[in-house]
Amino acid sequence: MNLPFLDRRPRVALVRLQGTITPRPGIGGGLNLASVAPQLDRAFGLKRAVAVFLVINSPGGSPVQSSLIAGHIRRLATEKKLPVIACVEDAAASGGYWIACAADEIVTDPASILGSIGVIAAGFGFQGALEKLGVERRLRTAGTEKSFWDPFRPERPEDAARLEGLLEELHAEFRNWVTERRGPKLKLPPGEAFTGRFWPGRRAVELGLADRLGDAAGEARRRFGEKVRLVPIGGPRPPLLRRLLPGFSAEAVLAVAEERAAWARLGL
Repeated sequence: MNLPFLDRRPRVALVRLQGTITPRPGIGGGLNLASVAPQLDRAFGLKRAVAVFLVINSPGGSPVQSSLIAGHIRRLATEKKLPVIACVEDAAASGGYWIACAADEIVTDPASILGSIGVIAAGFGFQGALEKLGVERRLRTAGTEKSFWDPFRPERPEDAARLEGLLEELHAEFRNWVTERRGPKLKLPPGEAFTGRFWPGRRAVELGLADRLGDAAGEARRRFGEKVRLVPIGGPRPPLLRRLLPGFSAEAVLAVAEERAAWARLGL
């Protein structure tokens, strides 16, 4: 007879964080604080939990959402006094690595991709297309910089300088976070660590970006014995209509293209 309330095996809450990090969920999902916080709350509230494992598979995305998710993890870990272990699958890159650094230790597969500690902004210029189509654009603003980085006009030097300044400030936040969480463990100069370069898992361990090779199940057994019980903490299911009719709107196509581009930057 199996009586769950008599099961005294050590329990590890397992939270899967997979996909690009976006301000709002896309057609294929995505990670942001609103979608992830309920899972994390349940994981850290699991009765008789001895640890929380984060299975991370993300090429990155929004720096704001990365920071919010990481901050939420640290608050819960401090409140519940539970160790947090990040277990990297295909990638913990850019914002994915930002989140991984919220863990006390990082475990990775030898072939995983880790790092990409940098910030990127990309766009297109359509000023020539309008002229060829015979379209006249009419734009009025109140505020000299309200039309900053307008894709329908040539890039201005002052816009480029302002954008570079914004990216550098965000990069500084990322660098400070990684240094705070893993500084003593890093074995490469900051000039190499924070260039946006990424490494395979085995090399990442050698460089101090991760702590050891392994996976979630093996790490749980190593720490808590063969009888440890992994308890997956599921996320919210998408609405029925979205599951049945995912849609092919322009926004959906753009979201898929952006996610594919994020993975492609890692060669995946």
